Parts: sequence; structure tokens; C-alpha cells
Amino acid sequence: MNDLLTDRLVLHPFTAEEARLVETGERGPDTHWAPDYPAEGERTGARMFVRACEAVGDPQPFGGYEIRRASDGRAIGGIGFHGGPDEHGAVEVGYGLAESARGQGYAREAVRRMVELAREQGVTKFLGNTGHDNVPSQRVMLAAGMTLVNEDEELKYYELVL
Repeated sequence: MNDLLTDRLVLHPFTAEEARLVETGERGPDTHWAPDYPAEGERTGARMFVRACEAVGDPQPFGGYEIRRASDGRAIGGIGFHGGPDEHGAVEVGYGLAESARGQGYAREAVRRMVELAREQGVTKFLGNTGHDNVPSQRVMLAAGMTLVNEDEELKYYELVL
């Protein structure tokens, strides 16, 4: 699978080996990471991708991606689907950025590109969720065209019908 491009980002589809490096936080010979990457959220996402590869093979395009700045090639975060479309054609996205990359619109740009990818793949609904106190993530989902559809004690749930 090819990299997904935006104006300022490269969303690089993980290989299992790349995901293992992120999962463990070990730099490989070709890694160009921001100093505070990967954070725990990116490690968790990479772990999920590795487990999916072990269970069903490479899940791309419905797998994990490393978010890299196009300007310098540095990895600054991760984004990916929590599996392929369900029986209703819905996919769920998760994402995170290194602290040093937050507040610059990168998450919004990456999520919008993932919405485009989902649409290209025939997905009918794009889902996401975040904690009540994660206002920046709530803004990202709203900026991507998602709508708040439900909430419980822990999370707010968003969706976009494609």
C-alpha cells in the first residue's frame, strides 16, 4: 500500500516490523522520530496492528499508519482503523500525536485524510470516540465533519455517515 498524502503530512502504512519498533519504542536504522514519539497511545496502536497482522495478516488499508511531517519526514504520531468495516459498513478510527506536534492542526488533517480513504474503500460510516476531558480531540472530530451521537460516563462518541 502506498503512503497517503495531505498538504503537510505523509500517512505511512505500517509494516509489522515498523509497528514492532513503535510498540517497543526502539529506534531502527531508518526511523526518524520526533524526540517525544512514540507516546503510550502510539505504542498501544502499534501493538494492536501487530496483533492484527499475527491473527489475519496485513489488514491494510484498514490498519495502522505512522503520521509523518512532509517537511522533514519525522514521525509525530499514529492513526489507524480498529479493523475493517463491520457488518454495517462502519469503521472506527483512533489517533494520537506526540506532545510536541499538538495544536498545529496535524490531527485534523490526518483524520480528514482517513475519512477520504474510508470513503474510497466504500465504507458507509466513520466512527470515533474520546474522553470527556479531551476537548482538542473532540474539536478534531467535529472539524472532520463528525457529529456527536452519544456519550456515557467515560466517552463521547462521534460518527460521520459517508
